[in-house]
Amino acid sequence: MSRFGARAALALPIVLLLAAGCGATGNGSGDTGSAGGTSSTAVSGPGKNATLAAMVPADVAKDGKLTIGTDTTYAPNEFVDDSNKTVGMDIDLGDAIAQELGLTADFQAASFDGILAGLSAGKFELAMSSFSVNADRLQTVDMVSYFTAGTSMAVLKGNPAGLTLDSLCGHTVAVQKGTTQSDDLATRSATCTQGGKGPITISEFQAQTDVALALTSKRADAMLADSPVVDYAVKQTNGQLEKVGSSYANAPYGIGVAKNKGDFAKAVQGAVQALIDDGTYKKILDKWGVGAGAVAKSELNPATSS
Repeated sequence: MSRFGARAALALPIVLLLAAGCGATGNGSGDTGSAGGTSSTAVSGPGKNATLAAMVPADVAKDGKLTIGTDTTYAPNEFVDDSNKTVGMDIDLGDAIAQELGLTADFQAASFDGILAGLSAGKFELAMSSFSVNADRLQTVDMVSYFTAGTSMAVLKGNPAGLTLDSLCGHTVAVQKGTTQSDDLATRSATCTQGGKGPITISEFQAQTDVALALTSKRADAMLADSPVVDYAVKQTNGQLEKVGSSYANAPYGIGVAKNKGDFAKAVQGAVQALIDDGTYKKILDKWGVGAGAVAKSELNPATSS
C-alpha cells in the first residue's frame, strides 16, 4: 500500500527493482497520480455477465468505466512495472470483475490511507488495494471478500538483531501508514512500555516500497506487511531479506464499495464468485504466485472479530 528521497549510497538490488516497479517521484507526498494502464499479459475473464451488469447503478455504468482506487506500491498485489504499466493480482482481478459487469477497469493510484475516504466521497467507484476486512472499515464502506492474507515480518538476511515478533521492544520497525500492521505495532509498543521495556519505534511510510527500503538501508531493524508482499520482497531482494516465523492474524481482503449503492456490492460479489467458479480467479492468483491465499467463496461484509 512517501516517495524515494536521496539514496546515493544505496546501490542495492531492491532499490533498482522497486524503484522501477513503483514509479517513485521523490517528493514524499504519497500522491501516486494515475495508475495508467494494465499488463498486456493479464488473464482475461469470460466477459460480460448480463445479470450482474444489470445490477450496476446507472451512475456507475453510464461512462462504461469502473473507476478503482489503488495504491500502486504493494507488489505483487498492485504496482507499476518497468514499462510503466500498472500490474498485479488486484489489477488482473479488477480487470476481470469489470468485464463481468460489462465495464472497463480504470485504475486510479492514490495513497493507501486515503482510498476508502475517496471511495465514500465518490472519487472512486471501487477500492481494491489489499484492504483487510475489519470492523472499523465495515462501518464506513461495504466489503466483498476475495483473498486471505496474514501479517509477516522480514529482517535483514541472517537476522543480525536476533528478532522475533515478541522481541521488538526498543527496536525500529518499518510499516506502511494506515495498515493493520501499523495498528498492530502500536498495540505491541504499548505492551512493551507497560512491561517496563522500551517502546517500538514505528517508522511509517506512505509507500510500501519505502518500507522495504528502510529495512535494506538499515534505517529499520524489521518490517511488517501482508504475507504475500513480504514473500515477494524476499524473492526480489536476492537474499538480502528473510522472513521470520509464520504469518499471523490471517484475514480476508475486501473490495471496498460505497454504502447505499443499491445492488452494486452484490454485483461485485457475484462477479468475484463467477471468476472463482470458472477458474479465472485461480489462473490470476497462480500467475502472481499467491495461490496460497485463494478462497472458495466470496462474501459481502464477512463477519470479523477485529
